[in-house]
Amino acid sequence: MNTHSLASQPAEKSALEKATMRRVALRILPFLMLCYFIAYVDRVNAGFAALQMNKDLGLSQAMFGLGGSLFFIAYILFEIPSNLALQKFGARLWIARIMVTWGIVGALAAFAVGPYSFYLGRFLLGAAEAGFFPGVILYLTYWFPKQYRGRIVATFMVAIPISSLLGSPISAALLGTDGWLGLRGWQWLFILEAIPAVVLGVMVFFILPNRPDNAKWLTGEQRDWLNARLESEKQEAKPVAHMSVLQILKNKYVLALAVVYAGSSATSNALSLWQPQILKSLGLTTMETGLMNGIPFAVASVIMVLWGRRADKSGERIWNTALPLALTSACLLATQLTAGSLAATMVLLTFVLVGTYSIKGPFWALSTEWLSAGSAAAGIAAINTLAHIGTSGATWMLGAIKDATGSYPLALLPLAVLTGTGAAIVLWMGRSQARDTAASLPVATAAVPVRVA
Repeated sequence: MNTHSLASQPAEKSALEKATMRRVALRILPFLMLCYFIAYVDRVNAGFAALQMNKDLGLSQAMFGLGGSLFFIAYILFEIPSNLALQKFGARLWIARIMVTWGIVGALAAFAVGPYSFYLGRFLLGAAEAGFFPGVILYLTYWFPKQYRGRIVATFMVAIPISSLLGSPISAALLGTDGWLGLRGWQWLFILEAIPAVVLGVMVFFILPNRPDNAKWLTGEQRDWLNARLESEKQEAKPVAHMSVLQILKNKYVLALAVVYAGSSATSNALSLWQPQILKSLGLTTMETGLMNGIPFAVASVIMVLWGRRADKSGERIWNTALPLALTSACLLATQLTAGSLAATMVLLTFVLVGTYSIKGPFWALSTEWLSAGSAAAGIAAINTLAHIGTSGATWMLGAIKDATGSYPLALLPLAVLTGTGAAIVLWMGRSQARDTAASLPVATAAVPVRVA
């Protein structure tokens, strides 16, 4: 370590911090965003494939929704073991394994011949992708102190709306390859959009270092500063202390965080999968659907980064999570009044996606701040896993309600309830954590107000 104390040089420390975090962000974040972009394209491209595939395979709306829910069932079953494996084997090896596997499975989905092979393909894709997202969130905690996580997670997760913004017209165009080499357009869509996952998976092994100690592109002084900063944060008291996986699954904060995230996860995944069909039902052509589908995601991608930066600047996490969820719930409810209107539906869907994506930065910053280092791997995976139980149920219910009523607005009602419940719970969590913190303080200081960040 440098002979002079880093802590004793405030100005130098500030310059060192800025240089270190800028270098870390530029070296790992763009590549991770590209990987997540491909992951989400491969997850939701079935929404565009459905415009041809459902008729070819004999899938009703309820059957298509069931296939979508099977993805999340597999995701739920394999997510926690996958995240624990990442911690054991290292991020580089495990993320590479995940990406190559889901690329192969995604391409094989092109050869489904009926409902059951479609179900199997979606289940296997969920099993293959399980652990990627929580694994990356865990990986980011190895590199970024808590003051940076709101903006970093929001920037990383902007890959989700961008995947729909850019992926929608691409997927629509790929449907136009119908008949090439005897394959349908939806089959080419699955095959061609799966190839990048395999290529990037191989690249992961050569590009991503496991920890700061393995980063040759950091100077010794930068590594020392970053390790010291992260180590000091590990010593802070956390609401979710080191505990077993079973204890984590029963922890009140983990359960509450899972319900909160379920609303955002269910809404973003359901609309990524179903929004093309909602817009197509309003009289658009396939290419018009692809272009219009990208607009709400474009707006959401900008706002979520700005909201993440705002959350980091203020240091406040509770209201920065609750308010976007409340916006999402209100706009989903308002769709009941706009049936048949393309303009009104587009405005409301845009605000729905702005809300559901804006929470992701402050929410995951809050979650990682509340988890101790010993519980982070299982805790992040548990929150995401339990949240996806709601996602799985909502995806299936949307299709079932649409089949039963013929109405997409009615099918969106469960999402409105789930996001509204999440907004209420996160506010309760803030009050509960503040009370728990106050109760743990010495009697002489217990009366001092506790600021919940």
